Amino acid sequence: MKNIKILALLIISVIGFNACESDDSLTYIAQPTGEFTFSNSFLSEYTLTTATSSNLGERFTWDDANFDIPTNVTYEMQKSITGDFTDMEVLGSTSANEYTLTIGDLLGFASEAGLDNDPSTENPDTGTVSFRVRAFIGADSSEELLTPSQALTLVLPEAASGEPVCEFDQLWGVGAGLPSAGWGWTTPESFNCIGDGVYGANVNLQNLGGAEPNNNFRFFTVEGDWASGRNYPWFIDEGYTIDANFEDAMDGDNNFAFVGTTGTYYLEIDSANKTITLDDPQPLGVCEFERLYGVGAGLPTAGWGWATPVNVLCSGDGVYSVSVELQNLGGAEPNNNFRFFTVDGDWASGRNYPWYVDAGYTIDANLVDAMDGDNNFAFVGTSGTYTLTIDDNNMTITLE
Repeated sequence: MKNIKILALLIISVIGFNACESDDSLTYIAQPTGEFTFSNSFLSEYTLTTATSSNLGERFTWDDANFDIPTNVTYEMQKSITGDFTDMEVLGSTSANEYTLTIGDLLGFASEAGLDNDPSTENPDTGTVSFRVRAFIGADSSEELLTPSQALTLVLPEAASGEPVCEFDQLWGVGAGLPSAGWGWTTPESFNCIGDGVYGANVNLQNLGGAEPNNNFRFFTVEGDWASGRNYPWFIDEGYTIDANFEDAMDGDNNFAFVGTTGTYYLEIDSANKTITLDDPQPLGVCEFERLYGVGAGLPTAGWGWATPVNVLCSGDGVYSVSVELQNLGGAEPNNNFRFFTVDGDWASGRNYPWYVDAGYTIDANLVDAMDGDNNFAFVGTSGTYTLTIDDNNMTITLE
């Protein structure tokens, strides 16, 4: 009887051992299940410009792929120009649930697809490029899930021959550091698109020192919209190199602070090379002359001589402008008269008040015929700094 019990225990032990051994050898087989799709929304079309190449083009997102077992999953972003993925290219892989492409990436794909915005070629400026995500486990797993193919419509805006292309037609400058603008939208400074991704303007910059923030300002992408502001940290975060005459104002809005010498400068924002620079004032646009010259007692920084004439620069097509000090001290002495000239140092190139009236110009009421020997302009307003604009298109001379 005792032997029978011992034999029974041995049989049970063997069965238990085999059972444990069988448990240890269990394997889990991956079974891709459920839907695997993009979770983000897509635009009807994607407009691409070189000026915005560093901006976000598209952020693809998706939910976890389900392989019915707990395991790490790799996601692979794939691209196809043909759309059927016979030309499939792997753009990259990630363990996260998103993958981003910049405008610059999409521009490269558009080029591969044969798109261009040159009106002189027959190549289309609109086309599609397809994308999908492959989810898999292990290094060479044949078990995979693929999202449906998503085609993005890429558009290269056609530029007229010779016309620059920018993200915006212009940027706007507002703030105490731009005294012609100040903190308001009545007379903001306009930085026009003057080259591909390049904005520029000749502006008066102010730094009076002291505790009062008289040197701060900010750029805006939409006129009149405070929410469209781009402050100093915005440009730093985008990787811009900024002229040493500008600093973070460290005020409530982290505006720009102009820390240089008060005066007129050419300010350029180059979004292609990511620089903000200052230089001497320079002609912008296309005019009959690169600049006109102002000379006379009414322009106290110039006077009646050629040492320091006021440069009224071509600031846009057919438009001359300058921020200038105008003087009217009253009395018998003609301290408020001046004249424009087309050639530096040439008295014979003068254009006086009657010259513009005879040409059909409408002239600001603060400027009248001096009725002196040369019929110069006479400034009859209050002495101060003004923006003087001569518009050959609309045939006006204005002061602001």
